[in-house]
Amino acid sequence: MTGILYLLLCFGTGWAICSFVIPDLYKAAFRSYEGKPIKLSPYMLLIPAWFVTGVLAVTWPVYLVALAFSNAGEPLLIGNLVVMPIALLFVIYAYIRLVIMKRGPGYRLLCNDKKTAVMEALIVFLVSVLATVLMWTTFYARDGRLNIGVSVFSDFSPHIGMIRSFSYGNNFPTSYSHYAGEDIKYHFMFQFLAGNLEFLGLRIDYAFNLPSMLSFISAFMLLYVLAVKITGRMLTGGLALWFFAFRSGKALFEYISEIPKGVSIWETLAINTDFIGKTTHEDWGLWNLNVYCNQRHFAFGLSVMFFLIIMFLPHLYEMIDALQRKKGFSNKTRHIFFSGQGWKIGNVRYPVFLGILLGSLAFFHGSAVIGCLLVLFVIAILATRRLEFLITAVITVLLSTLQSSCFINGTAVKPEFLFGFIAQNKTLFGVLSYLDRLLGVLIPVIIIAFIFGDTVHRFLITAFAAQLIFAFTVSLTVDVTVNHKYVMMSCILLGIFSALLVTRMLESRKAAVGIAAAALIIMLSATGIYDFTTVIRKNSRIGPIVLNMDDPLTEFVINNSDSRDIFLTGAYSINQVVFGGAMLYQGHQYYAWSAGYDTYYRDIMVRRMFEAQTPEELDELVKENNISFIIIDSVSRESDDYILNEDNIRATYECVYEAGEGYSNVAVFDTSKRIY
Repeated sequence: MTGILYLLLCFGTGWAICSFVIPDLYKAAFRSYEGKPIKLSPYMLLIPAWFVTGVLAVTWPVYLVALAFSNAGEPLLIGNLVVMPIALLFVIYAYIRLVIMKRGPGYRLLCNDKKTAVMEALIVFLVSVLATVLMWTTFYARDGRLNIGVSVFSDFSPHIGMIRSFSYGNNFPTSYSHYAGEDIKYHFMFQFLAGNLEFLGLRIDYAFNLPSMLSFISAFMLLYVLAVKITGRMLTGGLALWFFAFRSGKALFEYISEIPKGVSIWETLAINTDFIGKTTHEDWGLWNLNVYCNQRHFAFGLSVMFFLIIMFLPHLYEMIDALQRKKGFSNKTRHIFFSGQGWKIGNVRYPVFLGILLGSLAFFHGSAVIGCLLVLFVIAILATRRLEFLITAVITVLLSTLQSSCFINGTAVKPEFLFGFIAQNKTLFGVLSYLDRLLGVLIPVIIIAFIFGDTVHRFLITAFAAQLIFAFTVSLTVDVTVNHKYVMMSCILLGIFSALLVTRMLESRKAAVGIAAAALIIMLSATGIYDFTTVIRKNSRIGPIVLNMDDPLTEFVINNSDSRDIFLTGAYSINQVVFGGAMLYQGHQYYAWSAGYDTYYRDIMVRRMFEAQTPEELDELVKENNISFIIIDSVSRESDDYILNEDNIRATYECVYEAGEGYSNVAVFDTSKRIY
């Protein structure tokens, strides 16, 4: 399939770019940041780096070419016909030059130690199984029906709308599928990637699941590399992945403590299908593996962030090593801020490449860009070659600003001080209590790791905590709940030091300490493990949202409209109209509101149009709001926000599609065909 070829070209392009720009990247797998030999297969770093680099390098040009030819009948076809052959020629050229002519680095992908290679293969296999289970139990097609898990259907409404707006529509210039006709404030490029893959022939579940799985696996592989390079221990890397997958928290222990006496704990746990936890929105599954099912682009953003941290951390260790040879506070301070080592540039192409990579991520996952910059900013304070950090940051900000100016009318974010995040009691002790309930023993474990860690580990804990602090002090959007991603990213990185503490306890070889380590592992992951089982139960026992792959209404939307046509509808979440890629004037308000759109104004316009008393009044409002189609169905008939004047709509425009009877009747009216 052409879609599979596209993904292979992404890997190939990423390999070629990394081989030219960072030819010695594979050497990073040979030693820890302290310079000690480690057992690590280069492919654990290289393959994810190739994937994220290639996806960004191929997908953006396809989008930009399609945008340039937006007035053509098939802009995506032109975009792929232009970019894919160029990418293929570039990969062939790189292969000839680097492999056949042997001008590139020669290296093995596997570690020389067979035991290590086997363990790494087992880790990748288990992560792949986890990715498969998560993605394919929440989104799959079977017998002509698309099944969307109940734990993900909310976010999948705009996701699927955006995907279909590219694969079957012509969403150039790009508009938000749940707030059509305006700019695009939401980071949509991962949905564009999936839409392009569907356009290239992959069925929609493959088009969305395959890049989601590859992103998820890449994030785990890169976190493993980061953990092993920081600690020098394979076990720590494995435990860091365990804590990545299964979060720390008190939710499970609190839930069990409230089960009435005489009621079976195991039976209660086995039948529960709700996400547990009493902190705000914890019942959404806001903190567990369901996030990676719901927000598929998050893992891709994590992968890029982990890769940049891996690339920049040697600068920190270089400075720490130099400071250890200096005596006196003044000498150390002078060396940090006024020495040439602190500011010089080693190889300018590295920070330029990394800046382009991170800047290109802005509309794939903007929060990962901000989170990565926060960590790098703190690391740069005590690092060598600080100008390289500056170059990367400047390029990132410039590219992000350029994208925002092209896609967004006004400012992308509106930062303001907001202490407390979504804690109910937004005082210092209220926030501490919230963190205690949300994260459980993770906070005291990190404090212990900080106290007993060496200088560089203490500084890294501080750097990795920057995102957590940011989440509880700054709001960038109207919906501060989206800051949960900064909390998650911070906890994932801090989990490396939880894993290191447990590893050291296990290495003590004392039975009591080993038992304590095992208990600590349970306390750090029990809630996350139960959350994972809840995701499975929830989506297997509660029926999924089912869409007909060959529904007549969906086919009508696909065949009779494109993304320049705006649909006036009820407050849709996910249905056959959204599945057709229809651009909604006002869908379910939460999606557009949380993205920063003025949903209040459109609520007024929707009410005025649906309640219009005369054809003239309705037609004037329709023209004012550029409405192409009006859909009347049970959602609009039963709305509490307005009293539908269906007779007036039928007296104003020709009905071009109708099915069903009574309240189940669905009627589509073409506003270009007036009948009054």
